Amino acid sequence: MVLKSKPIFASLFLVGAMLFLSSCGIVSRTSTADESIRFIANGTASWYGPDFHGRSTANGETYNMNDLTAAHRTLPFNTIIRVENTDNGKTVVVRINDRGPYVGNRVIDLSRKAAEEIDMISSGTASVRLYLIEEGDRPLNSQNISNRETYTVQIASFENRRDAELSSEGISGSRVERVNIAGQIMYRVYYGTYRNIEDARRARNRLAGRGINGFVKQAEN
Repeated sequence: MVLKSKPIFASLFLVGAMLFLSSCGIVSRTSTADESIRFIANGTASWYGPDFHGRSTANGETYNMNDLTAAHRTLPFNTIIRVENTDNGKTVVVRINDRGPYVGNRVIDLSRKAAEEIDMISSGTASVRLYLIEEGDRPLNSQNISNRETYTVQIASFENRRDAELSSEGISGSRVERVNIAGQIMYRVYYGTYRNIEDARRARNRLAGRGINGFVKQAEN
């Protein structure tokens, strides 16, 4: 009886020891990486809050610093990304609904709430990595993840595609694009695509000389 009980006792002891060590964090655990998450870029993040709270964002929403949102120069609106603070390992998931930042080499501007989540309020900026969780209004491509913005001239905006097409037909070089503004589908008439804002402004002035009013905006990639 004694000889038979020893292996059982030893096995139970081993299982118990493993559970104890696991609970103490000594036994390492491995997990399979989520292959759906795609690395986009790294760089410096900043945040914006009270001075912009309640203002319109670039996609037509009202900025709420207590929402988990962010501004990026080129990522399509409603793109969902994970932001990792490389200084402390903390992460936050945000939705792109604004444009910016336009300071130095910063790659993203977080809402105050998002900045709090990764503990960068006091520092103001942080080194981060960006990962794609879900594509937004447009698929990701080499242009819209480059963080290099382009510009266009917006001529008109319609709720009906046919109205937009009729407007575009009379303006050589214009195009119609479908955009999502806070959940509402609109059809906008754009003219040209430019790498710098000065060229876009010159194009706007030429259109004005033809009696066509418009304004310069960042192109939606």
